[in-house]
Amino acid sequence: MGKEDCGMIPVLDALWFTFYLLMFFGLLALIRLVIGPTVPDRVVGLDAMTTITVAAMIVLAAIMEEPIIVDIALVYALLSFVATLYIARYLRRKKEGLQ
Repeated sequence: MGKEDCGMIPVLDALWFTFYLLMFFGLLALIRLVIGPTVPDRVVGLDAMTTITVAAMIVLAAIMEEPIIVDIALVYALLSFVATLYIARYLRRKKEGLQ
């Protein structure tokens, strides 16, 4: 009984499909980033892009069997979170007229 007989999709193919799907969603987030009529819409697009990038990095780490990429993705996610907080703080101060 080989792989073809069991009727299951190989895991590697499923991971590649997931990776390509994440790239498509990243393209949609990029469109939101560029088209976004307001600054908060663009911030949401940027945050979505960074989240999708982290997910794609983790899937790529599983495909390549390189666990170090997961560590890099975690650091990138933390930096992205901090950057989102600073952007939100800047926008709030700008709205209140403090800057």
